Parts: sequence; C-alpha cells; structure tokens
Amino acid sequence: MHSNNVCHFAIHADDVARAKVFYQQVFGWQFDEWGPPDFYLIKTGHVDDPGILGALQKRTQPLGAGFNGYECSISVEDVKAIGEKVVEHGGKIVFNLMEIPTVGLLIKFTDTEGNLACAIQYFKKG
Repeated sequence: MHSNNVCHFAIHADDVARAKVFYQQVFGWQFDEWGPPDFYLIKTGHVDDPGILGALQKRTQPLGAGFNGYECSISVEDVKAIGEKVVEHGGKIVFNLMEIPTVGLLIKFTDTEGNLACAIQYFKKG
C-alpha cells in the first residue's frame, strides 16, 4: 500500500538568488540548478538524514496576487485516481495532469478550503 507522504515542497521567490543565499545561510541547504532558468532543486538533508526534496523557483505572479508560502507535493500511486477523488470530495483541479520528464506525472489542486497542493506519481526507477 502506498503511504501518500508529503514528498516535495516549492519556495516561490521574487529574487531567487537572494532567497537561495537566505536558505543556505539559515538552514545550510544545498541547491542544484535544474530545468528552466531560476529553478533549483533543494537538498535539505545529508546522506544519513536526507530530509525532503524541495525546489526554489521564480514567482510567476506578484506577491499578494498569487501564491504565497510553500507549495507541497504528495507522493501518490495513481495521480489520475487521486485527481478524481479530489473533485469527488469538493476540491478543484487547478493545473491539469502534466508530465515532468524523468520525474513523474503531476496535478495541482485546491482543497475545500482553497489551499493549493500538488499530487505526484513518480516514474518507477529501473
């Protein structure tokens, strides 16, 4: 049985370089460039305690007009089935199924309270 753990978070920033320095200095997180410009993968832990994966990315809407805070992703076994359950139980799909090459399939949704989250079905390795 799949545990549906929170597996990823994203930090949206107006000034990605400034935010990167902040999180490096405050928490010691490591950043690797990945994908589009102003997008970094965040490693929050180390070999013995890997932590949770994250991303730092350019904010797409002005602060206050769009998303504020951290956006989490929940690891699921079947993202299409989860999307159906989201709608069935009063949530809304706000970003239709998309493939992230080499990573998995993702949807964004809001819950019954308007909170934004993602569900991701990771591609099987090997």
